[in-house]
Amino acid sequence: MLEHGGRLREAARRWAIPRADWLDLSTGIAPWSYPVPPLPTEVWQRLPEEEDGLEAAARDYYGTGQLLALPGSQWAIGALPKLLPRGRVAIPEPIYAEHPAAWRACGHTLVGWHEAADYAVLCNPNNPTGQCFRRTDLLERARTLRLLVIDEAFIDVEPEASLIGHAADNIVVLRSLGKFFGLAGARVGFALGAPELLARLAEALGPWAVGHPARWAARHALADVAWQAAQRERLQSAAPRLDALLRKVGFGETAGTALFRYAATARAAELHEHLARRAILVRRFDQPAALRFGLPGTAPEWQRLAVALKEIT
Repeated sequence: MLEHGGRLREAARRWAIPRADWLDLSTGIAPWSYPVPPLPTEVWQRLPEEEDGLEAAARDYYGTGQLLALPGSQWAIGALPKLLPRGRVAIPEPIYAEHPAAWRACGHTLVGWHEAADYAVLCNPNNPTGQCFRRTDLLERARTLRLLVIDEAFIDVEPEASLIGHAADNIVVLRSLGKFFGLAGARVGFALGAPELLARLAEALGPWAVGHPARWAARHALADVAWQAAQRERLQSAAPRLDALLRKVGFGETAGTALFRYAATARAAELHEHLARRAILVRRFDQPAALRFGLPGTAPEWQRLAVALKEIT
Protein backbone atom coordinates (compact mmCIF):
# COMPACT_ATOMS: atom_id res chain seq x y z
CA MET A 1 0.00 0.00 0.00
CA LEU A 2 1.22 3.48 -0.86
CA GLU A 3 1.32 6.24 1.71
CA HIS A 4 -1.92 8.22 2.03
CA GLY A 5 -3.47 10.73 4.37
CA GLY A 6 -6.21 9.89 6.83
CA ARG A 7 -4.56 6.95 8.56
CA LEU A 8 -5.68 7.90 12.04
CA ARG A 9 -5.47 4.42 13.53
CA GLU A 10 -1.85 4.15 12.44
CA ALA A 11 -1.12 7.62 13.85
CA ALA A 12 -2.85 6.78 17.13
CA ARG A 13 -0.66 3.69 17.53
CA ARG A 14 2.55 5.43 16.54
CA TRP A 15 2.19 8.39 18.89
CA ALA A 16 0.16 6.60 21.58
CA ILE A 17 -2.69 9.11 21.42
CA PRO A 18 -6.33 7.91 21.34
CA ARG A 19 -7.89 8.12 17.89
CA ALA A 20 -10.75 10.30 19.12
CA ASP A 21 -8.29 13.01 20.23
CA TRP A 22 -6.87 13.68 16.75
CA LEU A 23 -7.48 16.60 14.43
CA ASP A 24 -7.07 15.12 10.96
CA LEU A 25 -5.93 17.68 8.38
CA SER A 26 -4.10 15.15 6.21
CA THR A 27 -6.64 14.31 3.50
CA GLY A 28 -7.84 17.42 1.66
CA ILE A 29 -11.43 16.28 2.25
CA ALA A 30 -13.80 19.15 2.98
CA PRO A 31 -14.50 19.40 6.73
CA TRP A 32 -18.17 20.05 5.97
CA SER A 33 -19.77 16.96 4.43
CA TYR A 34 -22.98 16.96 2.46
CA PRO A 35 -25.82 16.26 4.97
CA VAL A 36 -27.20 13.04 3.51
CA PRO A 37 -30.91 12.64 4.36
CA PRO A 38 -32.04 9.48 6.19
CA LEU A 39 -32.02 6.52 3.82
CA PRO A 40 -35.30 4.70 3.11
CA THR A 41 -35.28 1.06 4.20
CA GLU A 42 -35.54 -0.20 0.62
CA VAL A 43 -32.17 1.40 -0.19
CA TRP A 44 -30.61 -1.23 2.08
CA GLN A 45 -32.87 -4.04 0.86
CA ARG A 46 -32.66 -3.71 -2.92
CA LEU A 47 -29.79 -4.03 -5.36
CA PRO A 48 -28.84 -0.76 -7.09
CA GLU A 49 -30.23 -0.03 -10.55
CA GLU A 50 -28.92 2.31 -13.20
CA GLU A 51 -30.99 5.35 -14.16
CA ASP A 52 -32.32 5.64 -10.61
CA GLY A 53 -31.70 9.38 -10.83
CA LEU A 54 -27.96 9.30 -10.14
CA GLU A 55 -26.87 9.47 -13.78
CA ALA A 56 -29.40 12.23 -14.51
CA ALA A 57 -28.17 14.29 -11.55
CA ALA A 58 -24.56 13.71 -12.62
CA ARG A 59 -25.29 14.74 -16.21
CA ASP A 60 -26.81 17.99 -14.94
CA TYR A 61 -23.96 18.66 -12.49
CA TYR A 62 -21.13 17.89 -14.92
CA GLY A 63 -22.87 19.22 -18.02
CA THR A 64 -22.30 16.14 -20.16
CA GLY A 65 -24.15 12.99 -21.09
CA GLN A 66 -21.16 10.67 -21.54
CA LEU A 67 -20.33 9.37 -18.07
CA LEU A 68 -19.96 6.20 -16.03
CA ALA A 69 -20.56 5.92 -12.28
CA LEU A 70 -17.66 4.33 -10.42
CA PRO A 71 -16.93 3.03 -6.92
CA GLY A 72 -14.64 6.03 -6.46
CA SER A 73 -12.32 7.49 -9.10
CA GLN A 74 -9.54 5.39 -7.55
CA TRP A 75 -11.03 2.35 -9.29
CA ALA A 76 -10.53 3.96 -12.71
CA ILE A 77 -6.98 4.99 -11.81
CA GLY A 78 -6.16 1.31 -11.42
CA ALA A 79 -8.31 0.04 -14.30
CA LEU A 80 -7.34 2.34 -17.17
CA PRO A 81 -3.71 1.16 -17.49
CA LYS A 82 -4.93 -2.43 -17.73
CA LEU A 83 -7.19 -1.67 -20.70
CA LEU A 84 -4.57 0.03 -22.87
CA PRO A 85 -1.61 -1.32 -24.86
CA ARG A 86 1.72 -0.81 -23.16
CA GLY A 87 3.38 2.46 -24.00
CA ARG A 88 5.17 5.54 -22.74
CA VAL A 89 3.27 7.51 -20.11
CA ALA A 90 4.10 11.15 -19.34
CA ILE A 91 3.39 12.06 -15.70
CA PRO A 92 4.41 15.27 -13.88
CA GLU A 93 6.10 15.15 -10.50
CA PRO A 94 5.08 15.30 -7.75
CA ILE A 95 1.64 13.76 -8.25
CA TYR A 96 -0.87 11.56 -6.45
CA ALA A 97 1.22 8.41 -6.08
CA GLU A 98 -1.48 5.95 -7.19
CA HIS A 99 -1.27 7.21 -10.79
CA PRO A 100 2.36 6.29 -11.57
CA ALA A 101 2.08 3.13 -9.47
CA ALA A 102 -0.89 1.86 -11.50
CA TRP A 103 0.76 2.43 -14.89
CA ARG A 104 4.08 1.01 -13.77
CA ALA A 105 2.39 -2.12 -12.40
CA CYS A 106 0.88 -2.79 -15.82
CA GLY A 107 4.23 -2.65 -17.61
CA HIS A 108 4.02 0.86 -19.07
CA THR A 109 7.13 3.03 -19.24
CA LEU A 110 6.96 6.26 -17.23
CA VAL A 111 8.61 9.36 -18.65
CA GLY A 112 8.79 13.04 -17.74
CA TRP A 113 5.83 15.32 -18.39
CA HIS A 114 7.47 17.10 -21.34
CA GLU A 115 8.80 13.96 -23.05
CA ALA A 116 7.24 12.27 -26.06
CA ALA A 117 4.64 9.73 -24.95
CA ASP A 118 1.68 7.62 -25.95
CA TYR A 119 -0.36 8.58 -22.89
CA ALA A 120 -0.28 11.39 -20.35
CA VAL A 121 -1.74 11.51 -16.85
CA LEU A 122 -2.14 14.46 -14.52
CA CYS A 123 -4.20 15.84 -11.66
CA ASN A 124 -5.74 19.24 -12.35
CA PRO A 125 -5.44 20.95 -9.90
CA ASN A 126 -2.42 18.88 -9.06
CA ASN A 127 -2.34 16.75 -5.94
CA PRO A 128 -0.41 17.64 -3.79
CA THR A 129 0.88 21.01 -5.07
CA GLY A 130 -2.35 22.57 -6.33
CA GLN A 131 -0.75 23.54 -9.65
CA CYS A 132 -3.33 24.26 -12.35
CA PHE A 133 -2.65 23.44 -15.99
CA ARG A 134 -3.92 25.75 -18.72
CA ARG A 135 -6.75 24.39 -20.85
CA THR A 136 -5.02 25.36 -24.10
CA ASP A 137 -1.81 23.59 -23.10
CA LEU A 138 -3.67 20.40 -22.23
CA LEU A 139 -5.67 20.38 -25.45
CA GLU A 140 -2.48 20.92 -27.44
CA ARG A 141 -0.81 18.05 -25.60
CA ALA A 142 -3.81 15.77 -26.17
CA ARG A 143 -3.39 16.11 -29.94
CA THR A 144 -0.10 14.19 -29.66
CA LEU A 145 -1.45 11.34 -27.49
CA ARG A 146 -3.49 8.19 -27.67
CA LEU A 147 -5.13 9.20 -24.39
CA LEU A 148 -4.92 12.05 -21.88
CA VAL A 149 -6.18 11.14 -18.39
CA ILE A 150 -7.15 14.11 -16.20
CA ASP A 151 -7.94 13.56 -12.52
CA GLU A 152 -10.11 16.48 -11.40
CA ALA A 153 -10.75 15.38 -7.81
CA PHE A 154 -10.13 18.91 -6.46
CA ILE A 155 -11.73 21.06 -9.18
CA ASP A 156 -15.33 21.36 -7.95
CA VAL A 157 -14.75 24.73 -6.27
CA GLU A 158 -13.87 26.16 -9.70
CA PRO A 159 -15.85 24.00 -12.14
CA GLU A 160 -15.27 26.45 -15.00
CA ALA A 161 -11.66 25.22 -15.12
CA SER A 162 -12.73 21.64 -15.87
CA LEU A 163 -11.99 19.94 -19.19
CA ILE A 164 -15.18 17.89 -19.01
CA GLY A 165 -16.45 19.71 -22.09
CA HIS A 166 -13.56 18.13 -24.02
CA ALA A 167 -13.92 14.65 -22.49
CA ALA A 168 -14.27 12.66 -25.69
CA ASP A 169 -12.11 10.93 -28.26
CA ASN A 170 -8.73 10.73 -26.54
CA ILE A 171 -9.46 12.66 -23.30
CA VAL A 172 -10.96 11.04 -20.21
CA VAL A 173 -11.78 13.02 -17.07
CA LEU A 174 -12.12 11.46 -13.61
CA ARG A 175 -14.26 13.11 -10.94
CA SER A 176 -14.98 12.24 -7.32
CA LEU A 177 -17.53 13.08 -4.62
CA GLY A 178 -14.95 12.50 -1.92
CA LYS A 179 -13.30 15.91 -1.61
CA PHE A 180 -15.69 18.80 -2.32
CA PHE A 181 -18.79 16.97 -1.09
CA GLY A 182 -16.94 15.41 1.85
CA LEU A 183 -18.34 11.97 1.00
CA ALA A 184 -15.09 10.01 0.74
CA GLY A 185 -16.59 7.07 2.62
CA ALA A 186 -19.33 6.61 0.02
CA ARG A 187 -16.73 5.75 -2.66
CA VAL A 188 -18.51 7.39 -5.61
CA GLY A 189 -16.85 8.85 -8.66
CA PHE A 190 -17.32 9.20 -12.41
CA ALA A 191 -15.39 8.69 -15.62
CA LEU A 192 -16.31 11.05 -18.44
CA GLY A 193 -15.08 10.41 -21.94
CA ALA A 194 -15.66 8.65 -25.24
CA PRO A 195 -18.50 6.08 -25.27
CA GLU A 196 -16.18 3.28 -26.48
CA LEU A 197 -13.76 3.74 -23.59
CA LEU A 198 -16.58 4.06 -21.05
CA ALA A 199 -18.10 0.82 -22.39
CA ARG A 200 -14.82 -1.00 -21.83
CA LEU A 201 -14.61 0.39 -18.32
CA ALA A 202 -18.21 -0.65 -17.64
CA GLU A 203 -17.45 -4.19 -18.81
CA ALA A 204 -14.46 -4.37 -16.48
CA LEU A 205 -16.54 -2.90 -13.67
CA GLY A 206 -19.29 -5.50 -13.70
CA PRO A 207 -22.76 -5.18 -12.16
CA TRP A 208 -23.76 -3.34 -8.95
CA ALA A 209 -20.33 -1.74 -8.55
CA VAL A 210 -21.65 1.32 -6.71
CA GLY A 211 -23.73 0.37 -3.68
CA HIS A 212 -27.34 1.47 -3.44
CA PRO A 213 -26.80 3.69 -0.34
CA ALA A 214 -23.83 5.37 -2.04
CA ARG A 215 -25.84 6.00 -5.23
CA TRP A 216 -28.73 7.41 -3.20
CA ALA A 217 -26.47 9.78 -1.25
CA ALA A 218 -24.59 10.89 -4.37
CA ARG A 219 -27.82 11.62 -6.26
CA HIS A 220 -29.00 13.98 -3.55
CA ALA A 221 -25.61 15.69 -3.26
CA LEU A 222 -25.26 16.28 -6.99
CA ALA A 223 -28.77 17.72 -7.24
CA ASP A 224 -28.52 20.10 -4.27
CA VAL A 225 -27.45 23.31 -6.02
CA ALA A 226 -28.04 25.54 -2.97
CA TRP A 227 -25.79 23.42 -0.76
CA GLN A 228 -23.09 23.37 -3.45
CA ALA A 229 -23.09 27.18 -3.64
CA ALA A 230 -22.80 27.46 0.15
CA GLN A 231 -19.98 24.91 0.18
CA ARG A 232 -18.00 26.84 -2.42
CA GLU A 233 -18.39 30.02 -0.38
CA ARG A 234 -17.21 28.27 2.81
CA LEU A 235 -14.18 26.79 1.12
CA GLN A 236 -13.22 29.99 -0.69
CA SER A 237 -13.25 31.81 2.65
CA ALA A 238 -11.36 29.16 4.61
CA ALA A 239 -8.41 28.66 2.25
CA PRO A 240 -7.13 32.29 2.48
CA ARG A 241 -7.54 32.09 6.24
CA LEU A 242 -5.31 29.02 6.35
CA ASP A 243 -2.83 30.76 4.04
CA ALA A 244 -2.64 33.71 6.41
CA LEU A 245 -2.15 31.45 9.42
CA LEU A 246 0.71 29.57 7.78
CA ARG A 247 2.45 32.76 6.65
CA LYS A 248 2.12 34.22 10.13
CA VAL A 249 4.22 31.39 11.59
CA GLY A 250 6.89 31.64 8.90
CA PHE A 251 5.91 29.22 6.14
CA GLY A 252 6.18 31.90 3.46
CA GLU A 253 4.29 31.43 0.21
CA THR A 254 2.01 28.42 0.01
CA ALA A 255 0.23 26.83 -2.94
CA GLY A 256 -2.76 24.54 -3.19
CA THR A 257 -6.49 24.69 -3.75
CA ALA A 258 -9.53 25.82 -1.78
CA LEU A 259 -9.45 22.40 -0.08
CA PHE A 260 -5.82 22.31 1.05
CA ARG A 261 -2.62 24.32 1.27
CA TYR A 262 0.81 22.99 0.29
CA ALA A 263 3.95 24.34 1.93
CA ALA A 264 7.41 23.35 0.74
CA THR A 265 9.85 23.30 3.65
CA ALA A 266 13.11 21.54 4.46
CA ARG A 267 11.73 21.11 8.00
CA ALA A 268 8.79 18.97 6.86
CA ALA A 269 9.76 15.91 8.91
CA GLU A 270 10.42 17.94 12.06
CA LEU A 271 7.20 19.95 11.80
CA HIS A 272 5.13 16.88 10.99
CA GLU A 273 6.46 15.25 14.16
CA HIS A 274 5.80 18.41 16.20
CA LEU A 275 2.17 18.56 15.11
CA ALA A 276 1.62 14.83 15.50
CA ARG A 277 2.76 14.92 19.11
CA ARG A 278 -0.07 17.41 19.62
CA ALA A 279 -2.51 15.05 17.86
CA ILE A 280 -2.70 17.10 14.67
CA LEU A 281 -2.18 15.00 11.56
CA VAL A 282 -1.01 16.70 8.37
CA ARG A 283 0.31 15.15 5.17
CA ARG A 284 4.07 14.91 4.85
CA PHE A 285 5.97 14.58 1.57
CA ASP A 286 9.66 13.80 1.19
CA GLN A 287 10.36 14.44 -2.52
CA PRO A 288 10.34 17.40 -2.39
CA ALA A 289 10.07 18.02 1.36
CA ALA A 290 6.69 19.60 2.05
CA LEU A 291 3.58 19.54 4.20
CA ARG A 292 -0.04 19.66 3.08
CA PHE A 293 -2.67 21.10 5.40
CA GLY A 294 -6.38 20.42 5.08
CA LEU A 295 -8.96 22.87 6.41
CA PRO A 296 -10.09 22.95 10.04
CA GLY A 297 -13.87 22.87 10.25
CA THR A 298 -14.71 24.54 13.57
CA ALA A 299 -13.52 27.50 15.65
CA PRO A 300 -11.90 25.22 18.29
CA GLU A 301 -10.03 23.36 15.52
CA TRP A 302 -8.72 26.62 14.06
CA GLN A 303 -7.56 27.70 17.51
CA ARG A 304 -5.92 24.34 18.17
CA LEU A 305 -3.95 24.52 14.93
CA ALA A 306 -2.98 28.15 15.54
CA VAL A 307 -1.59 27.34 19.00
CA ALA A 308 0.41 24.36 17.72
CA LEU A 309 1.84 26.37 14.82
CA LYS A 310 2.73 29.29 17.08
CA GLU A 311 4.87 26.94 19.17
CA ILE A 312 6.98 26.29 16.07
CA THR A 313 8.21 29.88 15.98
